[in-house]
Amino acid sequence: MEAIQAKNLIGGEWVAAASGKVANSINPADQEVIGNFADSGVADARAAISAATEAFEQPNWSQDPRLRQNVMLKWADRLEHRAEYLAQLLTLENGRVIGQARNEIAGSISEIRYYAGLTRYIRGHVLEAEPGVYSTLLKEPAGVAGIIVPWNVPAGLLIRSLTPALAAGCTAVIKPAPQTTLITYEVLRDLHEVEGLPSGVVNLVMETGHEVAQELVSAPDVACLSFTGSSEVGQRIMAAAAKTMKKLSLELGGKSCCVVFQDCDIDQVAPQIAQAAMIISGQQCTAARRVLVHSSRYEEMKAALKAALGGMAIGRGSASGVAMGPLIDDRALAHVSARVAEALDTCDEVILQGKRLTGELSKGFFMAPTLVAHRDTSAFFCQEEIFGPFVVLERFDDEKEAVTRTNHTEFGLSASVWTNDGARAMRVARALRDGTVWINDHNKLYAEAEMGGYRRSGLGRLHGYDALADFTEIKHIYQRVGVV
Repeated sequence: MEAIQAKNLIGGEWVAAASGKVANSINPADQEVIGNFADSGVADARAAISAATEAFEQPNWSQDPRLRQNVMLKWADRLEHRAEYLAQLLTLENGRVIGQARNEIAGSISEIRYYAGLTRYIRGHVLEAEPGVYSTLLKEPAGVAGIIVPWNVPAGLLIRSLTPALAAGCTAVIKPAPQTTLITYEVLRDLHEVEGLPSGVVNLVMETGHEVAQELVSAPDVACLSFTGSSEVGQRIMAAAAKTMKKLSLELGGKSCCVVFQDCDIDQVAPQIAQAAMIISGQQCTAARRVLVHSSRYEEMKAALKAALGGMAIGRGSASGVAMGPLIDDRALAHVSARVAEALDTCDEVILQGKRLTGELSKGFFMAPTLVAHRDTSAFFCQEEIFGPFVVLERFDDEKEAVTRTNHTEFGLSASVWTNDGARAMRVARALRDGTVWINDHNKLYAEAEMGGYRRSGLGRLHGYDALADFTEIKHIYQRVGVV
Protein backbone atom coordinates (compact mmCIF):
# COMPACT_ATOMS: atom_id res chain seq x y z
CA MET A 1 0.00 0.00 0.00
CA GLU A 2 1.42 3.37 -1.03
CA ALA A 3 2.09 5.98 1.65
CA ILE A 4 -0.77 8.46 2.04
CA GLN A 5 -0.28 12.21 2.39
CA ALA A 6 -3.51 13.43 3.97
CA LYS A 7 -4.50 17.08 3.84
CA ASN A 8 -7.27 19.06 5.48
CA LEU A 9 -10.55 19.55 3.65
CA ILE A 10 -11.73 23.14 4.12
CA GLY A 11 -14.36 24.85 2.01
CA GLY A 12 -14.24 22.14 -0.64
CA GLU A 13 -10.44 22.26 -1.09
CA TRP A 14 -7.68 19.95 0.10
CA VAL A 15 -5.18 22.19 1.89
CA ALA A 16 -2.09 21.90 4.06
CA ALA A 17 -2.10 23.07 7.67
CA ALA A 18 -1.65 26.83 7.98
CA SER A 19 1.60 26.17 9.86
CA GLY A 20 2.85 23.82 7.15
CA LYS A 21 3.42 21.12 9.77
CA VAL A 22 2.85 17.43 9.09
CA ALA A 23 2.91 14.39 11.37
CA ASN A 24 3.36 10.69 10.73
CA SER A 25 0.82 7.91 11.11
CA ILE A 26 2.34 4.59 12.17
CA ASN A 27 1.38 0.94 12.10
CA PRO A 28 0.90 -0.19 15.74
CA ALA A 29 2.01 -3.71 14.80
CA ASP A 30 5.60 -2.65 13.97
CA GLN A 31 5.82 1.16 14.34
CA GLU A 32 6.50 1.59 10.62
CA VAL A 33 5.40 4.89 9.06
CA ILE A 34 2.46 4.40 6.68
CA GLY A 35 1.82 8.04 5.74
CA ASN A 36 1.52 11.56 7.05
CA PHE A 37 -1.15 14.16 7.69
CA ALA A 38 -1.59 17.90 8.17
CA ASP A 39 -0.85 18.83 11.78
CA SER A 40 -3.27 21.69 12.25
CA GLY A 41 -4.15 24.37 14.79
CA VAL A 42 -6.63 27.08 15.69
CA ALA A 43 -6.36 28.95 12.37
CA ASP A 44 -7.31 25.81 10.42
CA ALA A 45 -10.20 25.05 12.76
CA ARG A 46 -11.58 28.57 12.43
CA ALA A 47 -11.32 28.44 8.64
CA ALA A 48 -13.24 25.14 8.59
CA ILE A 49 -15.94 26.43 10.94
CA SER A 50 -16.32 29.53 8.77
CA ALA A 51 -16.68 27.39 5.64
CA ALA A 52 -19.24 25.14 7.32
CA THR A 53 -21.20 28.16 8.58
CA GLU A 54 -21.31 29.71 5.11
CA ALA A 55 -22.43 26.41 3.58
CA PHE A 56 -25.19 26.00 6.17
CA GLU A 57 -26.59 29.42 5.42
CA GLN A 58 -27.26 28.33 1.84
CA PRO A 59 -30.64 26.54 1.58
CA ASN A 60 -29.48 24.24 -1.24
CA TRP A 61 -28.17 21.82 1.40
CA SER A 62 -30.02 22.39 4.68
CA GLN A 63 -33.46 22.57 3.01
CA ASP A 64 -33.05 19.97 0.26
CA PRO A 65 -33.53 16.44 1.65
CA ARG A 66 -33.53 14.88 -1.82
CA LEU A 67 -30.09 16.27 -2.55
CA ARG A 68 -28.81 15.05 0.82
CA GLN A 69 -30.19 11.58 0.20
CA ASN A 70 -28.68 11.33 -3.28
CA VAL A 71 -25.26 12.48 -2.05
CA MET A 72 -25.21 9.90 0.73
CA LEU A 73 -26.34 7.06 -1.52
CA LYS A 74 -23.61 7.89 -4.04
CA TRP A 75 -21.09 8.09 -1.22
CA ALA A 76 -22.07 4.62 0.00
CA ASP A 77 -21.66 3.25 -3.53
CA ARG A 78 -18.17 4.74 -3.83
CA LEU A 79 -17.12 3.27 -0.48
CA GLU A 80 -18.48 -0.12 -1.46
CA HIS A 81 -16.26 -0.19 -4.54
CA ARG A 82 -13.22 0.44 -2.33
CA ALA A 83 -14.32 -1.60 0.70
CA GLU A 84 -11.40 -4.05 0.69
CA TYR A 85 -8.83 -1.28 0.30
CA LEU A 86 -10.39 0.63 3.19
CA ALA A 87 -10.48 -2.47 5.39
CA GLN A 88 -6.81 -3.17 4.70
CA LEU A 89 -5.91 0.45 5.51
CA LEU A 90 -7.96 0.31 8.70
CA THR A 91 -6.10 -2.80 9.84
CA LEU A 92 -2.76 -1.21 8.93
CA GLU A 93 -3.40 2.01 10.84
CA ASN A 94 -5.59 0.81 13.71
CA GLY A 95 -4.26 -2.72 14.22
CA ARG A 96 -7.59 -4.54 14.46
CA VAL A 97 -7.90 -7.91 12.77
CA ILE A 98 -8.93 -7.85 9.13
CA GLY A 99 -12.27 -9.61 9.66
CA GLN A 100 -13.33 -6.96 12.17
CA ALA A 101 -12.08 -4.21 9.83
CA ARG A 102 -14.18 -5.58 6.97
CA ASN A 103 -17.21 -5.67 9.23
CA GLU A 104 -16.59 -2.08 10.29
CA ILE A 105 -16.45 -0.85 6.70
CA ALA A 106 -19.53 -2.88 5.72
CA GLY A 107 -21.44 -1.58 8.74
CA SER A 108 -20.45 1.99 7.88
CA ILE A 109 -21.76 1.64 4.34
CA SER A 110 -25.00 0.15 5.66
CA GLU A 111 -25.42 3.05 8.08
CA ILE A 112 -24.94 5.66 5.36
CA ARG A 113 -27.75 4.04 3.38
CA TYR A 114 -29.94 3.83 6.46
CA TYR A 115 -29.70 7.57 7.13
CA ALA A 116 -30.02 8.35 3.44
CA GLY A 117 -33.42 6.65 3.69
CA LEU A 118 -34.40 8.67 6.77
CA THR A 119 -33.40 11.96 5.17
CA ARG A 120 -36.78 12.30 3.46
CA TYR A 121 -38.71 11.20 6.54
CA ILE A 122 -37.87 13.83 9.16
CA ARG A 123 -41.40 14.78 10.08
CA GLY A 124 -42.87 17.63 12.06
CA HIS A 125 -46.56 17.97 12.84
CA VAL A 126 -49.41 20.46 12.87
CA LEU A 127 -52.12 20.83 15.49
CA GLU A 128 -55.14 23.10 15.84
CA ALA A 129 -54.84 24.51 19.34
CA GLU A 130 -58.22 26.29 19.17
CA PRO A 131 -60.60 27.27 16.35
CA GLY A 132 -58.56 28.98 13.63
CA VAL A 133 -55.27 28.76 15.55
CA TYR A 134 -52.60 26.43 14.19
CA SER A 135 -49.27 25.36 15.64
CA THR A 136 -46.78 23.99 13.14
CA LEU A 137 -43.83 22.08 14.63
CA LEU A 138 -40.84 21.78 12.29
CA LYS A 139 -37.67 19.78 12.85
CA GLU A 140 -34.85 21.90 11.54
CA PRO A 141 -31.10 21.20 11.29
CA ALA A 142 -29.24 22.59 14.30
CA GLY A 143 -26.43 24.18 12.26
CA VAL A 144 -22.73 23.40 12.14
CA ALA A 145 -21.91 20.07 13.79
CA GLY A 146 -18.49 19.50 15.31
CA ILE A 147 -17.54 15.80 15.27
CA ILE A 148 -14.59 14.47 17.27
CA VAL A 149 -13.79 10.90 16.23
CA PRO A 150 -11.83 8.35 18.34
CA TRP A 151 -9.20 5.94 17.04
CA ASN A 152 -10.70 2.61 18.08
CA VAL A 153 -13.54 2.43 15.51
CA PRO A 154 -12.55 5.36 13.30
CA ALA A 155 -14.70 4.63 10.25
CA GLY A 156 -17.77 3.34 12.08
CA LEU A 157 -17.87 6.08 14.70
CA LEU A 158 -17.26 8.80 12.12
CA ILE A 159 -20.23 7.53 10.12
CA ARG A 160 -22.35 7.06 13.25
CA SER A 161 -22.18 10.81 13.97
CA LEU A 162 -21.76 12.29 10.49
CA THR A 163 -24.63 10.56 8.73
CA PRO A 164 -27.46 11.66 11.07
CA ALA A 165 -25.94 15.16 11.01
CA LEU A 166 -26.01 15.22 7.20
CA ALA A 167 -29.46 13.62 7.06
CA ALA A 168 -30.79 16.37 9.33
CA GLY A 169 -29.30 19.07 7.08
CA CYS A 170 -26.32 20.11 9.20
CA THR A 171 -22.89 20.93 7.87
CA ALA A 172 -19.87 19.48 9.67
CA VAL A 173 -16.29 19.96 10.82
CA ILE A 174 -14.58 16.66 11.63
CA LYS A 175 -11.56 16.21 13.89
CA PRO A 176 -10.17 12.66 13.80
CA ALA A 177 -7.84 11.06 16.32
CA PRO A 178 -4.19 11.47 15.29
CA GLN A 179 -3.66 7.69 15.36
CA THR A 180 -6.23 7.10 12.60
CA THR A 181 -6.22 10.17 10.37
CA LEU A 182 -5.53 8.27 7.16
CA ILE A 183 -8.62 6.06 7.20
CA THR A 184 -10.75 9.12 8.04
CA TYR A 185 -9.18 11.01 5.13
CA GLU A 186 -9.83 8.16 2.70
CA VAL A 187 -13.47 7.71 3.77
CA LEU A 188 -14.14 11.43 3.40
CA ARG A 189 -12.26 11.64 0.12
CA ASP A 190 -14.98 9.46 -1.39
CA LEU A 191 -17.67 11.78 -0.02
CA HIS A 192 -15.88 14.88 -1.29
CA GLU A 193 -15.80 13.45 -4.81
CA VAL A 194 -19.56 12.86 -4.96
CA GLU A 195 -21.14 15.11 -7.57
CA GLY A 196 -23.64 17.52 -6.02
CA LEU A 197 -22.06 17.92 -2.58
CA PRO A 198 -21.84 21.68 -1.98
CA SER A 199 -18.45 23.07 -0.98
CA GLY A 200 -18.02 23.53 2.75
CA VAL A 201 -20.71 21.07 3.82
CA VAL A 202 -18.10 18.60 5.08
CA ASN A 203 -14.74 19.78 6.42
CA LEU A 204 -11.83 17.78 7.85
CA VAL A 205 -9.16 19.21 10.16
CA MET A 206 -6.43 16.97 11.57
CA GLU A 207 -4.06 17.55 14.47
CA THR A 208 -1.73 15.87 16.94
CA GLY A 209 -2.67 18.20 19.79
CA HIS A 210 -5.93 19.58 21.15
CA GLU A 211 -6.30 23.09 19.66
CA VAL A 212 -8.75 22.06 16.93
CA ALA A 213 -10.91 20.05 19.32
CA GLN A 214 -10.96 22.90 21.85
CA GLU A 215 -12.02 25.34 19.14
CA LEU A 216 -14.91 23.08 18.11
CA VAL A 217 -16.05 22.86 21.71
CA SER A 218 -15.87 26.59 22.45
CA ALA A 219 -16.76 28.21 19.10
CA PRO A 220 -20.20 29.88 19.16
CA ASP A 221 -20.78 29.06 15.48
CA VAL A 222 -20.68 25.31 16.24
CA ALA A 223 -24.27 24.53 17.15
CA CYS A 224 -23.84 20.91 18.23
CA LEU A 225 -20.93 18.66 19.09
CA SER A 226 -20.68 14.89 18.86
CA PHE A 227 -17.84 13.28 20.81
CA THR A 228 -16.97 9.65 21.44
CA GLY A 229 -14.28 8.99 24.04
CA SER A 230 -13.55 8.80 27.74
CA SER A 231 -15.85 10.05 30.48
CA GLU A 232 -13.10 12.32 31.80
CA VAL A 233 -12.76 14.14 28.48
CA GLY A 234 -16.54 14.22 28.12
CA GLN A 235 -16.81 16.06 31.44
CA ARG A 236 -14.26 18.64 30.29
CA ILE A 237 -16.19 19.12 27.04
CA MET A 238 -19.43 19.72 28.97
CA ALA A 239 -17.73 22.37 31.08
CA ALA A 240 -16.07 24.10 28.12
CA ALA A 241 -19.27 24.04 26.03
CA ALA A 242 -21.38 25.60 28.78
CA LYS A 243 -20.74 29.17 27.63
CA THR A 244 -22.19 28.56 24.17
CA MET A 245 -24.98 26.21 25.35
CA LYS A 246 -24.44 24.00 22.30
CA LYS A 247 -26.19 20.66 21.94
CA LEU A 248 -23.97 17.79 23.07
CA SER A 249 -23.93 14.16 21.99
CA LEU A 250 -21.47 12.31 24.21
CA GLU A 251 -20.85 8.57 23.97
CA LEU A 252 -18.39 7.91 26.76
CA GLY A 253 -16.88 5.06 28.75
CA GLY A 254 -18.28 1.77 29.93
CA LYS A 255 -17.58 -1.21 32.17
CA SER A 256 -19.77 -3.83 30.55
CA CYS A 257 -20.82 -6.87 32.56
CA CYS A 258 -21.78 -10.31 31.26
CA VAL A 259 -24.21 -11.96 33.69
CA VAL A 260 -24.10 -15.76 33.23
CA PHE A 261 -26.77 -17.91 34.88
CA GLN A 262 -26.57 -21.56 35.88
CA ASP A 263 -28.59 -22.96 32.97
CA CYS A 264 -25.99 -21.91 30.36
CA ASP A 265 -23.68 -24.16 28.39
CA ILE A 266 -20.40 -22.81 29.76
CA ASP A 267 -18.25 -24.41 27.07
CA GLN A 268 -20.29 -22.56 24.46
CA VAL A 269 -20.67 -19.26 26.28
CA ALA A 270 -17.07 -18.78 27.47
CA PRO A 271 -15.52 -18.43 23.98
CA GLN A 272 -18.23 -15.96 22.98
CA ILE A 273 -17.53 -13.83 26.03
CA ALA A 274 -13.79 -14.05 25.41
CA GLN A 275 -14.31 -12.71 21.89
CA ALA A 276 -16.55 -9.96 23.27
CA ALA A 277 -13.87 -9.01 25.78
CA MET A 278 -10.98 -8.92 23.32
CA ILE A 279 -12.64 -7.08 20.42
CA ILE A 280 -10.10 -4.55 19.17
CA SER A 281 -7.79 -5.97 21.86
CA GLY A 282 -10.23 -4.82 24.53
CA GLN A 283 -10.22 -1.27 23.17
CA GLN A 284 -13.96 -0.89 22.63
CA CYS A 285 -16.27 0.92 25.04
CA THR A 286 -18.80 -1.93 24.98
CA ALA A 287 -16.21 -4.71 25.38
CA ALA A 288 -16.98 -7.29 28.07
CA ARG A 289 -14.94 -6.28 31.11
CA ARG A 290 -16.62 -8.04 34.05
CA VAL A 291 -17.99 -11.58 33.91
CA LEU A 292 -20.47 -12.45 36.66
CA VAL A 293 -21.31 -16.16 36.87
CA HIS A 294 -23.63 -18.10 39.16
CA SER A 295 -21.70 -19.73 42.00
CA SER A 296 -22.76 -23.23 40.95
CA ARG A 297 -20.93 -22.79 37.60
CA TYR A 298 -18.09 -20.56 38.77
CA GLU A 299 -15.24 -23.08 38.62
CA GLU A 300 -16.33 -24.25 35.17
CA MET A 301 -16.41 -20.71 33.88
CA LYS A 302 -13.03 -19.92 35.38
CA ALA A 303 -11.41 -22.84 33.58
CA ALA A 304 -13.27 -22.28 30.31
CA LEU A 305 -12.65 -18.54 30.17
CA LYS A 306 -8.97 -18.99 31.01
CA ALA A 307 -8.65 -21.48 28.17
CA ALA A 308 -10.53 -19.25 25.71
CA LEU A 309 -8.52 -16.14 26.51
CA GLY A 310 -5.22 -17.95 26.76
CA GLY A 311 -5.77 -19.70 23.45
CA MET A 312 -6.36 -16.55 21.41
CA ALA A 313 -3.98 -16.10 18.50
CA ILE A 314 -2.27 -12.70 18.74
CA GLY A 315 -0.48 -11.04 15.84
CA ARG A 316 -0.73 -8.64 12.95
CA GLY A 317 -4.33 -7.94 12.09
CA SER A 318 -3.71 -8.88 8.47
CA ALA A 319 -2.45 -12.37 9.33
CA SER A 320 -4.73 -15.37 8.85
CA GLY A 321 -6.31 -16.83 11.98
CA VAL A 322 -5.37 -13.95 14.27
CA ALA A 323 -7.99 -13.04 16.89
CA MET A 324 -6.23 -10.07 18.53
CA GLY A 325 -4.02 -7.33 17.18
CA PRO A 326 -1.90 -4.73 19.02
CA LEU A 327 -2.94 -1.88 21.28
CA ILE A 328 -3.09 1.43 19.46
CA ASP A 329 0.20 3.02 20.56
CA ASP A 330 3.00 3.08 23.14
CA ARG A 331 1.08 5.39 25.47
CA ALA A 332 -1.90 3.04 25.57
CA LEU A 333 0.37 0.04 26.15
CA ALA A 334 2.18 1.77 29.02
CA HIS A 335 -1.07 2.88 30.70
CA VAL A 336 -2.82 -0.48 30.40
CA SER A 337 0.29 -2.35 31.56
CA ALA A 338 0.59 -0.15 34.64
CA ARG A 339 -3.07 -0.53 35.64
CA VAL A 340 -3.00 -4.29 35.06
CA ALA A 341 0.14 -4.58 37.21
CA GLU A 342 -1.65 -2.74 40.05
CA ALA A 343 -4.65 -5.04 39.69
CA LEU A 344 -2.47 -8.13 39.85
CA ASP A 345 -1.03 -6.93 43.15
CA THR A 346 -4.43 -6.43 44.83
CA CYS A 347 -6.92 -8.89 43.27
CA ASP A 348 -8.13 -12.03 45.05
CA GLU A 349 -6.75 -14.37 42.40
CA VAL A 350 -4.70 -14.13 39.23
CA ILE A 351 -6.19 -16.66 36.81
CA LEU A 352 -4.31 -15.66 33.66
CA GLN A 353 -1.48 -13.12 33.54
CA GLY A 354 -0.93 -11.30 30.29
CA LYS A 355 2.29 -9.53 29.36
CA ARG A 356 3.75 -7.61 26.47
CA LEU A 357 4.71 -10.00 23.70
CA THR A 358 8.33 -10.53 22.77
CA GLY A 359 10.08 -12.12 19.82
CA GLU A 360 9.05 -11.08 16.35
CA LEU A 361 6.10 -9.08 17.71
CA SER A 362 8.22 -7.05 20.13
CA LYS A 363 8.29 -3.99 17.85
CA GLY A 364 4.51 -3.71 18.06
CA PHE A 365 2.25 -2.80 20.96
CA PHE A 366 1.02 -6.33 21.64
CA MET A 367 -0.26 -7.50 25.02
CA ALA A 368 -1.80 -10.85 25.95
CA PRO A 369 -5.10 -11.04 27.91
CA THR A 370 -5.26 -10.95 31.71
CA LEU A 371 -8.03 -12.57 33.74
CA VAL A 372 -8.40 -12.01 37.49
CA ALA A 373 -11.01 -12.98 40.08
CA HIS A 374 -12.24 -10.57 42.73
CA ARG A 375 -15.12 -10.27 45.19
CA ASP A 376 -15.20 -6.58 46.14
CA THR A 377 -16.87 -4.59 43.35
CA SER A 378 -15.41 -1.36 44.81
CA ALA A 379 -11.91 -2.30 43.63
CA PHE A 380 -10.53 0.18 41.12
CA PHE A 381 -10.21 -2.49 38.44
CA CYS A 382 -13.91 -3.36 38.84
CA GLN A 383 -14.89 0.30 38.49
CA GLU A 384 -12.33 1.86 36.16
CA GLU A 385 -12.48 1.35 32.40
CA ILE A 386 -9.12 -0.28 31.72
CA PHE A 387 -9.09 0.10 27.96
CA GLY A 388 -7.28 -3.09 27.03
CA PRO A 389 -7.17 -6.89 27.33
CA PHE A 390 -8.22 -7.19 30.99
CA VAL A 391 -11.22 -9.08 32.43
CA VAL A 392 -12.55 -9.55 35.97
CA LEU A 393 -14.40 -12.73 36.99
CA GLU A 394 -16.98 -12.55 39.81
CA ARG A 395 -19.60 -14.87 41.29
CA PHE A 396 -23.19 -14.35 42.48
CA ASP A 397 -25.81 -16.52 44.22
CA ASP A 398 -29.14 -15.19 42.93
CA GLU A 399 -30.73 -12.68 40.56
CA LYS A 400 -30.89 -9.91 43.11
CA GLU A 401 -27.17 -10.13 43.84
CA ALA A 402 -26.36 -10.30 40.14
CA VAL A 403 -28.30 -7.10 39.48
CA THR A 404 -26.84 -5.32 42.51
CA ARG A 405 -23.27 -6.21 41.55
CA THR A 406 -23.77 -5.26 37.90
CA ASN A 407 -25.35 -1.92 38.77
CA HIS A 408 -22.54 -1.04 41.19
CA THR A 409 -20.77 1.26 38.75
CA GLU A 410 -20.70 4.89 37.65
CA PHE A 411 -21.11 3.76 34.05
CA GLY A 412 -24.19 2.48 32.27
CA LEU A 413 -23.34 1.85 28.65
CA SER A 414 -24.00 -1.85 28.05
CA ALA A 415 -24.32 -5.32 29.55
CA SER A 416 -25.38 -8.81 28.54
CA VAL A 417 -27.50 -11.53 30.17
CA TRP A 418 -26.84 -15.19 29.42
CA THR A 419 -29.61 -17.69 30.22
CA ASN A 420 -32.03 -20.09 28.53
CA ASP A 421 -34.90 -18.83 30.72
CA GLY A 422 -36.69 -16.18 28.65
CA ALA A 423 -38.59 -14.65 31.55
CA ARG A 424 -35.43 -14.37 33.63
CA ALA A 425 -33.55 -12.79 30.72
CA MET A 426 -36.14 -10.03 30.34
CA ARG A 427 -36.54 -9.57 34.09
CA VAL A 428 -32.82 -9.08 34.67
CA ALA A 429 -32.28 -7.00 31.51
CA ARG A 430 -35.04 -4.64 32.65
CA ALA A 431 -33.39 -4.23 36.07
CA LEU A 432 -29.95 -3.31 34.73
CA ARG A 433 -29.12 0.40 34.46
CA ASP A 434 -27.55 0.28 31.01
CA GLY A 435 -28.40 1.84 27.67
CA THR A 436 -28.06 -1.48 25.85
CA VAL A 437 -28.56 -5.00 27.22
CA TRP A 438 -27.98 -8.02 24.98
CA ILE A 439 -29.48 -11.42 25.71
CA ASN A 440 -27.23 -14.41 24.92
CA ASP A 441 -24.94 -12.22 22.84
CA HIS A 442 -22.66 -9.19 23.20
CA ASN A 443 -21.41 -6.25 21.09
CA LYS A 444 -24.23 -6.41 18.55
CA LEU A 445 -24.54 -2.85 17.24
CA TYR A 446 -26.24 -1.70 14.07
CA ALA A 447 -27.73 1.35 12.40
CA GLU A 448 -31.38 0.74 13.24
CA ALA A 449 -31.00 0.47 17.04
CA GLU A 450 -30.17 3.49 19.20
CA MET A 451 -26.95 3.33 21.23
CA GLY A 452 -26.01 5.39 24.27
CA GLY A 453 -25.45 5.23 27.98
CA TYR A 454 -26.84 6.04 31.40
CA ARG A 455 -24.96 8.02 34.03
CA ARG A 456 -21.28 8.72 33.21
CA SER A 457 -21.55 6.79 29.96
CA GLY A 458 -22.88 9.82 28.16
CA LEU A 459 -25.66 11.96 26.75
CA GLY A 460 -27.95 11.42 23.78
CA ARG A 461 -28.27 8.49 21.42
CA LEU A 462 -26.57 7.55 18.16
CA HIS A 463 -27.78 5.01 15.61
CA GLY A 464 -31.50 4.72 14.94
CA TYR A 465 -34.11 7.39 14.30
CA ASP A 466 -33.58 9.11 17.64
CA ALA A 467 -30.00 10.01 16.69
CA LEU A 468 -31.49 12.76 14.54
CA ALA A 469 -32.53 14.55 17.74
CA ASP A 470 -28.91 15.35 18.53
CA PHE A 471 -28.63 17.32 15.28
CA THR A 472 -32.04 18.98 15.03
CA GLU A 473 -34.03 21.73 16.72
CA ILE A 474 -37.83 21.91 16.95
CA LYS A 475 -39.36 25.16 15.79
CA HIS A 476 -42.91 26.13 16.74
CA ILE A 477 -44.65 28.40 14.21
CA TYR A 478 -47.89 29.93 15.54
CA GLN A 479 -50.55 31.20 13.15
CA ARG A 480 -54.06 32.54 13.77
CA VAL A 481 -56.05 32.30 10.55
CA GLY A 482 -59.58 32.53 11.87
CA VAL A 483 -62.56 30.44 10.83
CA VAL A 484 -65.07 30.69 7.99
